[in-house]
Amino acid sequence: MIVIDGKKTAQDIRVELAAEVGEGRAAGRRAPGLAVILVGEDPASQVYVRNKEKACADVGIVSFAYRLPADTPQQELLHRIKECNARPDVDGILLQLPLPKGLDAQACLLAIDPAKDVDGFHPENVGRLSLGLPGFVSCTPAGVIELLRRYNLPTRGKKAVVVGRSDIVGKPLALLLTRSGEFGDATVTICHSRTPDLAAECRSADFLFLAIGRPRLITGDMVRQGAVVIDVGINRGPDGLCGDADYESVSAKASAITPVPGGVGPMTIAMLLMNTVHSWRQRTACE
Repeated sequence: MIVIDGKKTAQDIRVELAAEVGEGRAAGRRAPGLAVILVGEDPASQVYVRNKEKACADVGIVSFAYRLPADTPQQELLHRIKECNARPDVDGILLQLPLPKGLDAQACLLAIDPAKDVDGFHPENVGRLSLGLPGFVSCTPAGVIELLRRYNLPTRGKKAVVVGRSDIVGKPLALLLTRSGEFGDATVTICHSRTPDLAAECRSADFLFLAIGRPRLITGDMVRQGAVVIDVGINRGPDGLCGDADYESVSAKASAITPVPGGVGPMTIAMLLMNTVHSWRQRTACE
């Protein structure tokens, strides 16, 4: 049974990106730039932003911090986004969610230039994904596909079940799995809270992707022998973090599985960095 190490894979990606950025800088190109907009004092958001800024520094990406008070008016926030859109040294824009009450997150995400939408949340990028066109992909599902690629776990011709239909993970992951290619071309079923026989659907899967946010919901008796199980869930309980899978019973059946923590989680920031460097690569080629 393979334990898929997302922490090590994310570190490998950082090393690769740092080398690319270093080569670009040695050739006289400017450093990649990521604008990070944080509104309010939410403790979890503060931690997330600090982790992202540290990761940027490790790779050689310059972080432009926009830390705004919780009572920032909507128009002021939109003005800051417009300012980042116009900055030639900004290759990506990260708007940390959730926003404080009274701010319209959807309007703010729509205001971000799709060419700088390294989170992959803008409707234009979501639409490009659905049409199989190039564009930024939401970082967590992109990280899942990257793990499959690096561990050589092809989904072509396989049955994939995605448990969870969120706009950030479940839906884009299902679209990625249906794309043409070795790590696509799957037959995909999306399950959710209204699925009548979740256990039967899960047992039908060669590849089982869990992103429903219910601690240890999926148990070993719900998993086919030899299935690949990718657990995106991160749930905090009295005994620490756990995923959507009951790891002990599911890992006894799986041929490969991601642990929680240390599986998919670290890949989210790694793919944010990859998207930012990709944007920088394209933009500096035109400068």
